[in-house]
Amino acid sequence: MKRRDTKKIAVGSLQIGGDAEITVQSMLNVPSVDIEGSVRQAAALEQAGCDIIRIAVPDIEAVRLIPAIKKEVSAPIVADIHFDYKIALEAAAAGVDKIRINPGNIGSDDRVKQVADECRRRNIPIRIGVNSGSLEKHILAKYGKPTPQALCDSALYHAALLEKFDFDQIVLSMKSSNVAFMKEAYELAAEQCSYPLHLGVTEAGTERMGLIKSAAGIGSLLLEGIGDTIRVSLTDDPVKEVYAAKDILQALGLRRFGVQFISCPTCGRTRIDLISLAKKAEARLKDCQKPITVAIMGCVVNGPGEAREADIGIAGGDGVGLLFKKGEIIKKVPEECLLDELMKEIEQL
Repeated sequence: MKRRDTKKIAVGSLQIGGDAEITVQSMLNVPSVDIEGSVRQAAALEQAGCDIIRIAVPDIEAVRLIPAIKKEVSAPIVADIHFDYKIALEAAAAGVDKIRINPGNIGSDDRVKQVADECRRRNIPIRIGVNSGSLEKHILAKYGKPTPQALCDSALYHAALLEKFDFDQIVLSMKSSNVAFMKEAYELAAEQCSYPLHLGVTEAGTERMGLIKSAAGIGSLLLEGIGDTIRVSLTDDPVKEVYAAKDILQALGLRRFGVQFISCPTCGRTRIDLISLAKKAEARLKDCQKPITVAIMGCVVNGPGEAREADIGIAGGDGVGLLFKKGEIIKKVPEECLLDELMKEIEQL
């Protein structure tokens, strides 16, 4: 798929937009007063593969999080700030890599200019994040209610406030809990500006529905070439957000994170406990970083052919199974040895 052409924005050692790799983001959910817990969670997110870590900075005291976390993790840190421009200035001075703030919410032009000037001086980009509940009165008056175009207009309105002071290191997001709504808002923004876009379905819900809504909204936009960095929002451990985001990117072929699995849904022909076998294989290969596709199939007749694109796989039978590579059978294996034989072959790849 052809990616949308955008500005390229530096965030610490990473880049967002242009031809840069699509990055994965998440956000700490430990109370900001808990420095030790925040550092521990940031380290867990980085270990899980999170590219960019966002932290809430609700007051000046919380700015202490920035140096504490940066001392322990190498992933860029984003300070999430509402309303108080002084916190933005302090976060910049503390070495944050990116700031999330809406310029229209911090007061006078002088305050916006101070933030823009300080961020420019320190090469810190700003993400403007709008959602259905944050629309300005003049935009609501124009459209009567939140609409996708209203979300887009709000984001561009905030961007214009920064552009007035020659600041254009901007990333935009227009999130909604309504998948179709957010999708249209991002499509409109993609047509009307060249800023990188941070994709997400906000308030997506708990793990089950949150995953579905995020995959549908984020995935459909990425398939259109829209989107430069993503965050899956779940009411759960943020480490799960990272794994979900990585799975979306891997499913679309946009990034590789170790093993890609293929497994059949089973049917009346299945003569092996394939569901258990597939889960065990996925668990044992969780930390394998080889960029391979592994197939776990339930039918020795059709399995190897159906999973021909897999680098290696197994197909279960009635007491015996097959080990195959690229659709070609390499050996028959007793059912109880199938998984161990698969692991041995993967180690040799």
